Amino acid sequence: MPRTEVLHPGVGAIRSDTYLAADPADVFWGRLPCATDAPVLTVAPGTEVTIDTLSHEGLLEDQGSDPAAFFGAFGVASDAVLDDAILLTATRSRNPATDGPHVVTGPIFVEGAQPGDLLKVTVLEAVPRVPYGVISNRHGRGALPGEYPQGEHTVSVFAAVDGDFGTMPRVLGGEHTVRFPLAPFLGIMGVAVAGDERPHSVPPGAHGGNIDINLLTVGSTLYLPVQVPGALAYVGDPHFAQGDGEVALTAMEASLRVTLRFEVVAQADAVEAFGAIAGPLAETHEFLIPTGMSPDLDEAVQNCVRAAIGLLQARFDMDAAHAYAYLSAATDFDISQVVDLVKGVHARIRVADFE
Repeated sequence: MPRTEVLHPGVGAIRSDTYLAADPADVFWGRLPCATDAPVLTVAPGTEVTIDTLSHEGLLEDQGSDPAAFFGAFGVASDAVLDDAILLTATRSRNPATDGPHVVTGPIFVEGAQPGDLLKVTVLEAVPRVPYGVISNRHGRGALPGEYPQGEHTVSVFAAVDGDFGTMPRVLGGEHTVRFPLAPFLGIMGVAVAGDERPHSVPPGAHGGNIDINLLTVGSTLYLPVQVPGALAYVGDPHFAQGDGEVALTAMEASLRVTLRFEVVAQADAVEAFGAIAGPLAETHEFLIPTGMSPDLDEAVQNCVRAAIGLLQARFDMDAAHAYAYLSAATDFDISQVVDLVKGVHARIRVADFE
């Protein structure tokens, strides 16, 4: 796990020559960019950008909308609460009845990107901005709405960073803790949608957005179908750790400083390499990761299987029947998340099987 000093805006190591802060005046809170939004940054393809992201946990209304007080109650010193988080709650608001919770940095205009192309986003670095995070469960949310939280209020569990691990109490006020490995990633990576209506930040879709795929750690790549000129890319919903499913509603949410490389894959090259892609496609050194989404989990699985078959046909020249058989024998289909209105499933196709 990288260093854990507090990285206020512009403070600490910044890997890239191009830096984008999470300026409270510019970030989106609860909505995602659309075609009519002006970019906050324009870059050439191949540019590496270091971006500050803000977690929404500790900022929301059910947590008091006062991050200094919220985290202070867990023993966090005032100078260890991010300046941009404090400024955001002091100067901005959202409508919780109509808007999502997420803070989104962007949009970024990538020169040359056109509808039909793929935006290729590679994660080069993901550095914690703080040495702590929060895991929350809210009423009407999570995998067990109506059962949890067991009381009338939101439950927000504080988790600390301990080297490469997160630690949290086993019971409220207890001395014993549980430790789990950290693997920082961005829950939200996306491109703007066509039209003049900003999407809600919670449900993912063909634009990417809140896909919550925990394999998108350092070294991974996400391909997104470009929907508007310049792509208008954005990121947010930073995590320090998440289990597949994210069942309580959030995982270990905490702010990250990430460095990403933005590239454009022309439409003809994209079709040759991956076939027709209707939604996000991820890649690691080990796996190709097609996705499927739907409000119905069964349909999300089916959509992911169809995407995986199409990918195998295009990438490895398999016929559909053999691709279907291979997937059944050798590929895991994982639940990305079940808590974002639109449920997500992703497949892990081992590249080494085809070498």
